[in-house]
Amino acid sequence: MYEKEKLDSPAKELTMAFMQDVMSNYLAPLWGYVQENPSLIKTAPGFLLNPEEIIVYIGRTHIAVEYVGPEVTEKLKTDGVLNLKCHDYSAKECNLFEKIIGFEYDSTSSSILSMPLPPFSEDLVLPTNKGWDKLTELKWNFAAQNSIMGFNVPSPAPMKGQFTRVVNGMFFDADDSGLRTRHIKWLDFFPIHLDSSDEKLDRIGFNLYEIKKFVEHDAHYSYPTPDDYKYIQLPKINRFIEVWGNFKSTEPDITTHLSKEENKFILTMKFGAKDVFPELTCEWQSEKRNNIRPDFFVLQPNGYADIVEFKLPQIDKGFIVGGQNRETFSSWLNSYISQTRVYATYFDDPNNRRWFEEKYGFKVHKPRRWLVVGRRSDFESDVWREIMSDHRDLEIITFDDLIDGVVVQFYK
Repeated sequence: MYEKEKLDSPAKELTMAFMQDVMSNYLAPLWGYVQENPSLIKTAPGFLLNPEEIIVYIGRTHIAVEYVGPEVTEKLKTDGVLNLKCHDYSAKECNLFEKIIGFEYDSTSSSILSMPLPPFSEDLVLPTNKGWDKLTELKWNFAAQNSIMGFNVPSPAPMKGQFTRVVNGMFFDADDSGLRTRHIKWLDFFPIHLDSSDEKLDRIGFNLYEIKKFVEHDAHYSYPTPDDYKYIQLPKINRFIEVWGNFKSTEPDITTHLSKEENKFILTMKFGAKDVFPELTCEWQSEKRNNIRPDFFVLQPNGYADIVEFKLPQIDKGFIVGGQNRETFSSWLNSYISQTRVYATYFDDPNNRRWFEEKYGFKVHKPRRWLVVGRRSDFESDVWREIMSDHRDLEIITFDDLIDGVVVQFYK
């Protein structure tokens, strides 16, 4: 039985005592077992062997431990350093699971207050109703991965007195900032006994001896990752949708995500390219001007590259101004187009083209410029198409167009 002063809100001592038991009964035996069976190092969950972070959540019926880190690892670390964080929610009654994921569920089923989590769940997908609406609006692909889905679910919660494990769980909500996502790779709920009858002390009891029985199972467990190309790539598209679906995401957030090696296929498939090069610096050779850095060069099979520039998907202004027969793009959109026109001007100069090819190893001449901005619903007017025809070598597509152009290729 552990005693914690009621004023000790960080609960640091409790966390250390609890994690000492987790270490002695589970993590150390797991590490030792894998060390004795080195063939398991590359197949066991990497975040259990070499966690980047362990987060402890203290509730009134359970203490939960979340492991954060890589799905796979190449070798066992030997430094013995753990990055440990703690969140104490034991001061009052609450749904510990909702505290962990960061939002509350909004089921319309008033007769059911909570949904008990199964003792073990893998590939659980539980959006709130607002999250479901936003995912549908964003065309999140529910067929992209094997999963157990719930709709209009009451607040999920671990059953009192029962150990509960969540592996590869996806949880979604939405608010004014857009889509909210919580991905849990591995989360264990340990039942505890909390006695708050003493005014000065909370007495918390736990017994982690039983977790020893999971050591060999978890060492041989393979974290669920898709092995078919289609089912490897489609979840990555979902991750990209989650990034740009959040209103708080910036243009650099979007382009940085696409620049990652595992996500470049989104641009190569959409634009028929064989490679993608993010943010290459272009120095002017014949005149003194500020360097330019287009978001992406997409290299075509013919050895020449086009340019792709990203803006935000959220548009809070009109994109067409002017009266009938005098319509034109609004100033904010024209400023984006002017930016891409500077890119075209740069490559009109043979000195610039020569310098660029010598430095980066591929050609750019009269590049087609792609501007990715807004949602499809922002560009419904036929007038938009007419105005677009006046812009040579420029294509404006929406984030919906980008996603659809990739996903459809998996179903041909």
